[in-house]
Amino acid sequence: MPRSDDPNDPKGLIREAYRIEGIALPECRSIFLDWALSLPDGRDQKQALTELHAAYAARDADHPMTQVLREGLNTAQAPRRRGGWRARSR
Repeated sequence: MPRSDDPNDPKGLIREAYRIEGIALPECRSIFLDWALSLPDGRDQKQALTELHAAYAARDADHPMTQVLREGLNTAQAPRRRGGWRARSR
């Protein structure tokens, strides 16, 4: 898997999605989910989305990943307390 120096896209998933010819909305949503799950703990998702959208939307406004990033921004929530074993182990 390609790595990236971008702290907002450490696996380069978003960058690679923009490079795939003919990619459609469902594939972009799948890539976005993988991106969201692989974002390092402590990295603010809304901030990362804001920066990624700013970096890509201007040059690829009609790309399906731009739509997915925009949808993500509209639904992103502030960080919350994690439940489960992570919360109990502190």
